[in-house]
Order: sequence, then structure tokens, then C-alpha cells
Amino acid sequence: MIEEPGIVVSIEGPYAHVETERRSACGGCAAHGACGTSLIERFFGRRAVRVRALNQAQAAVGERVVVGISEQGLLSASFAVYLAPLVGLVGGALAGDGLIGGFTAGRYADAAALVGALLGFALALFWLRGYSARSWSRPEQQAVVCRVERGLPVRILPGS
Repeated sequence: MIEEPGIVVSIEGPYAHVETERRSACGGCAAHGACGTSLIERFFGRRAVRVRALNQAQAAVGERVVVGISEQGLLSASFAVYLAPLVGLVGGALAGDGLIGGFTAGRYADAAALVGALLGFALALFWLRGYSARSWSRPEQQAVVCRVERGLPVRILPGS
């Protein structure tokens, strides 16, 4: 289980909306501050991220909690998000070149590959939209409020 601390900002039925702070993995790296990831973090800053999590710990608004997601769920979602557009792009380019490029004897092969790549990429994004909607209800891909952190001071939420 991958865990992240946060604060409950609202409750919606069996779900809690938890605000966590976006962090990079730079804390334990020897090149801290000298890599591209740290430059991006400095440019965009640390912003709060809202996560919809199943409220198994029965946390209340304003409480510090620990939100977790299973490694299996994170791995499968990451695999889909990174691999599907790549496969769509390359597969579409090969299909466009093979279908149209073969009929025109290479005259429009580059244009056919480009159009095929764009169509393949668009289809991959469309598939990802459906995958995201289906994974919304899968328990292994949902964030869960693991526990309430008792005795810790609660920070004041922005805008409250």
C-alpha cells in the first residue's frame, strides 16, 4: 500500500475528499535540486491535490488522515496511461503507412502515417476515457482513507 498524509476537506456519502500536498521524489536523491524534476517542482510549486477516497476510517472534516492506494492498482493504471497512447500512436502510424502507403507506392506514405498516428492516438485517448470510467468503481484502483492521525495539529485550510 502506497500511503500519503492529507486532511479531509469534505465528506460525500461513503467517500472523503482529502487534500494532499504534491511532492516529488527528490527528498532522498543525492542530486537534490540539480535535476529536471526539481526544476519543474520549483517552477510549478507545491500545490494541493484533492483525492476522492473511500472513507473506511470514518474520518471527519478537518482531520489529518493517511490515504493509501494499492501498488497493483497504481501499477495497472500507470501501465495503461503510459502504454495505450504509445501503442495507439505507433500502431496507427504503421497501419496508415501500410494501408494507404501501399496503394500509392510511397507517394503519400508519410502523410498516411501521420494521419494514422493521429487517429491511433485519438482512439487510445478515447479508450483511456472508458478505462478511467470503469476503474472508478474497481476497489483495487480506489484510494482509501487508511487511518486517522490522532493528536497531530491540523493546519488551517486555504479558503476557510
